[in-house]
Amino acid sequence: MNESNLNNDSVRPVAVRFVVLLGFVSLFADMTYEAARGISGPYLGILGASGLVVGLTAGAGELLGYGLRYVFGLLSDRTRRYWTITIIGYAVNLLAVPLLGLAHHWELAAALMIAERIGKAIRTPARDVMLSYATATVGRGWGFALHEAMDQIGAMVGPVIVMAVLALRGSYPFAFGVLAIPAVLALTVLVAARVIYPQPQTLEAASEARPDGRLPAVFWLYLAAVGCVAAGFADYPLIAFHIKSHHLIEDPWIPLLYACAMGIDALAALVFGRWYDRKGMRVLAAAVAISSVFAVFAFSMHWVMIVAGVVLWGVGMGAQESVIRAAVADLVPKTRRGTGFGIFNAGYGFAWFAGSVLMGVLYDYSLPAVIAFSVVSQLASLPMLLGVGRRAGRIQEI
Repeated sequence: MNESNLNNDSVRPVAVRFVVLLGFVSLFADMTYEAARGISGPYLGILGASGLVVGLTAGAGELLGYGLRYVFGLLSDRTRRYWTITIIGYAVNLLAVPLLGLAHHWELAAALMIAERIGKAIRTPARDVMLSYATATVGRGWGFALHEAMDQIGAMVGPVIVMAVLALRGSYPFAFGVLAIPAVLALTVLVAARVIYPQPQTLEAASEARPDGRLPAVFWLYLAAVGCVAAGFADYPLIAFHIKSHHLIEDPWIPLLYACAMGIDALAALVFGRWYDRKGMRVLAAAVAISSVFAVFAFSMHWVMIVAGVVLWGVGMGAQESVIRAAVADLVPKTRRGTGFGIFNAGYGFAWFAGSVLMGVLYDYSLPAVIAFSVVSQLASLPMLLGVGRRAGRIQEI
């Protein structure tokens, strides 16, 4: 299909179909690697790894998974080979999962788990750039929100499939093997999207590049604001650890609560994404204000309050995964968008990692300190987000 021949009336449905296709890729991909991440820790233990090895593997994977996004974002801008980089990244990201079933030593399994995160680092900036072209037509917020909602459906279904496989067969290698099915489906849909839409950049009208080719100053203010949000946004494992260590909810309900949070994430992404297209950056500020108090509830000692906290946590995740990415596409010039997504994702990931480590340390000493840090860090972003909103209009006109 030659998108350049499309008239204005036909671009929108074509762009929607492109977003949906990439949404199905993410749905099947999340079924694969989110399911694997849910059982990777116990699997390393079965292979003889220590708790230290499990922690280091997870930490190294996340650091590389975020930090390398800058490198591959820059590479995607310089080469313009968005499809090639995306396909390579997904292949590494997804094929590492079923190969875990063939790993008979924890060293190989740990290497494959880190490779899976590196694959995500390779493909994320280039994929988001292609999404940004289509969302320029369908609405930045709505387009990224639709993609996020489909992504989270996979994140909900994958762990359920693995739980069923383990219940029926009790075999971790077999469970990893089953995950080859959604992995192949994701790659198949991705290749089909490449064939149908070889030049997704034609879905966005040409715009005049910034004369100096630099990222605008407002982008760095935005990154600082979102870094505060990321630092104060506790990981679900810490919430689950709190629940488990104080015996506040029975064990089987803990992963179910997480699955519910992912469903709320998907719904919140759609709501805030549509709202962002109408009201702009104020929507993200509102989402942060609403979800900023989740720690007050999630780290309480009563299950009802914990459930409320996890609901607010899911709302915050939905806004972050949709509106935050949409805003990057609005703030960064088209010719530098890969670099912009790469820098943004790397900064966001490091802020999240640093905040998670700090909250983990604080948890061992003072639960109120964890809550205070989480709330204050997120609320500190609000003046900056509102400042970005006031300046964003001028950037979008460039």
